[in-house]
Amino acid sequence: MTVLPYPLLTASLLLMWMTLNSFSIGHFILGAIIATVASWAMAALRPAKPRLRKWYLLPKLLGIVLYDIVRSNIAVVGIILTGRTRTRRSGFMTIHIELKDTTALALLSVILTSTPGTAWLEYNSSDGTLLMHVLDLVEEQEWTDLVKNRYERLLMEIFE
Repeated sequence: MTVLPYPLLTASLLLMWMTLNSFSIGHFILGAIIATVASWAMAALRPAKPRLRKWYLLPKLLGIVLYDIVRSNIAVVGIILTGRTRTRRSGFMTIHIELKDTTALALLSVILTSTPGTAWLEYNSSDGTLLMHVLDLVEEQEWTDLVKNRYERLLMEIFE
């Protein structure tokens, strides 16, 4: 373990500490200790470097995600402006996910949470299930197919 694994982070945190507190030797020492410990904690949290098997599929994934975000924004605006009908209901659903790569799972969580109308709530790694909330949960199988066929399959090609 190096003394300062992230020297720029340590210096930035110390500078922020001194900016937010009074300039005294005591605050400087305390800020230096906190910044150093934070730098060590950051080094301990350093994830493994992701292994991209098919990196050239990333632009395709980005295009799909951006398209889905725009489409979902329009759908959510429609739901809000027209009001709820009896056929629309929000709800929670569980999907079995075959992804094991932590980077791919993190990316899937970002995709689902950034798409309006859906939220990634919990991932159970022991049985590989994802709990998510959907604003317009008309047909649960459609959402399962969307996540598995549109996102998970492509993520598995890219990362696993």
